[in-house]
Amino acid sequence: MSRAITVRRSAAALLLAGLAVLTASPAIAQPASLVGRWDGVVVVNGVEVPFPFEIAIAGPVLQGSFFNGERRITSTAVTSDGPRTAFRFEQYAATLQTVEADGRLSGEYRRARGEPLPFRAVRTAASVAPASGTAPAIAGTWIVQAKSNKGEVAWRFIATQAGDHVEATILRVDGDTGTLAGAWREGRFVLSHFSGARPLRLEVTPNADGTLALSQNGQAALVAARVTAPGAAGIGAPTDPALHTRMKNPDEPFQFSFPDVQGKVVSHTDAAFRGKVVLVNISGSWCPNCHDEAPFLSTLYKKYRAKGLEIVTLSFEEGDQLASPTRLKAFIATYGLEYTVLLPGEPDELNAKVPQAENLNAFPTTFILGRDGRVRAVHAGFPSPGSGEFYTKAEHEITEQVERLLRERAGSR
Repeated sequence: MSRAITVRRSAAALLLAGLAVLTASPAIAQPASLVGRWDGVVVVNGVEVPFPFEIAIAGPVLQGSFFNGERRITSTAVTSDGPRTAFRFEQYAATLQTVEADGRLSGEYRRARGEPLPFRAVRTAASVAPASGTAPAIAGTWIVQAKSNKGEVAWRFIATQAGDHVEATILRVDGDTGTLAGAWREGRFVLSHFSGARPLRLEVTPNADGTLALSQNGQAALVAARVTAPGAAGIGAPTDPALHTRMKNPDEPFQFSFPDVQGKVVSHTDAAFRGKVVLVNISGSWCPNCHDEAPFLSTLYKKYRAKGLEIVTLSFEEGDQLASPTRLKAFIATYGLEYTVLLPGEPDELNAKVPQAENLNAFPTTFILGRDGRVRAVHAGFPSPGSGEFYTKAEHEITEQVERLLRERAGSR
């Protein structure tokens, strides 16, 4: 391959092979009795967050899986010793440690960032509680009052509903909370989500005036109004991800020069990027919304690389990952990334390492460069499929911008 700095298929294949060895080595000791669906709970600051967890046999070994809506997040290695089983999620640099006793699981989820989370689980019941028929209708898009460190005054709450059951998400400028799921219980909807990252319990209580009260992990409730309701305008408008971040000088080509995961420095002036449409993607393997975006970027690159598209991810990682980027390598392998991935520094160095942008504070953020190297559009954040039409819109807008720029001649504006 002509460009040594690109993250090669072979590197991903070697990593996957190594993970397979780790997974397969203790297979004999793994108890098949764990196989099945479990109702799990992690405890976050005293708040219980329920979530589904599944244990299956893949070939000769066990696998554990979290879920983000229909997306499955599967362990990269499993080790067992009697009643103790540990599920390793290298893409999160995290381990779910469990002990089985009397048909129940207990233990903790150890993360790279933050304190361990206490964990317990019981078998998912075969029967489903009958619908009460009393749940109010909350499906649709709502505007939520907000005050974030990114200058936002409003978010979106997006819900779908089938009787008592609701799936929903809260969409911010940097992305959403993942797909929350739950049901009507004693005068409120109790929704939750845990995919190995961003554990959240959301209690949604209808108010007499037609608004909703949204409480996240036991915090003070926020007011949400239907997007079509007169009160929504008074809350404010959610931040437009296409307008959130800007270039200080839009006539100046975007510049970067950082090492890849093998330590070789890659620069915007390299021949591989000359005359190409380039997406410069601000990311981090610790970032849940970056995990949401990676499958889209992987597909986009494979579709358009032969037509002149290049993607460069600037992955901002913590110090230990900069020294040994095991989580980032697993991130690359998990999503089959074949484009260039660079390591500029730690997350709090973002603005120092990318000084050409202003109001750059969302992970992920994608700069879309024309063939002349200048930024033609910026897209802050990225939603998951739980955001429905907003997820589809984000994919469509970025794809449309790429296709338009690929049709331009080099040097045209």
